[in-house]
Amino acid sequence: MITFYFNGSPNPTKVALFLEEAGLAYEPVAVDTRKGEQFSAEFLALNPNGKVPVIVDDGTVVFDSNAILLYLAEKTGQFLPPSAERNALLSWLMFVATGIGPFSGQAVHFRHFAPEKVPYANERYQFEARRHYGVLDRHLAGREWMVGEAYGIVDMAVWGWARMVPFVLGEGAFDAVPNLKRHHDAIAARPAAARAVALKDRFPFKAEFDAEARSHMFKHLKPAV
Repeated sequence: MITFYFNGSPNPTKVALFLEEAGLAYEPVAVDTRKGEQFSAEFLALNPNGKVPVIVDDGTVVFDSNAILLYLAEKTGQFLPPSAERNALLSWLMFVATGIGPFSGQAVHFRHFAPEKVPYANERYQFEARRHYGVLDRHLAGREWMVGEAYGIVDMAVWGWARMVPFVLGEGAFDAVPNLKRHHDAIAARPAAARAVALKDRFPFKAEFDAEARSHMFKHLKPAV
């Protein structure tokens, strides 16, 4: 049985998608980051970086969403391209890990959550997030899936963040990346995707983004009093 530590943010959701697509038995364990549960001693023993997702598979601990996708794909033999495409698989998987995720996260922070407006930072991260999604859009022109001829873990990794494009870049942002939108919609229509998104609704995650939540999510700020 796989134990899956998660919340409803993009990175855990793409792992949930794999688990649902592969039909793997798993026990979901909610980690409420707005309550600071990611910094408990028990969780830090699994991921010293204090981030979800994490899986524990019969004693084997894997953290970072793209590492988990690759681990599960190799363990099960599912959703991997032919061996001749492994270079492309790794390249695009790392592109999501080092580009799409970090720039989207910073774009969201400065667009929605920064306590003071920082025009330079906002413009910088909006530009880079938009540029990275543009790279995906151009790659998907004339092709259905990211790597090879079949749906696979890179598509899952992309979908985890692509579903947040309007929140990252603003309403109407999908208009500039129609190939990515088509790709997103194809995955979102899959029953496993609906189950992955709905997983968070089974748990009472803290909804309020109050001073307590900010103190846990943004550790560089002064603690809540």
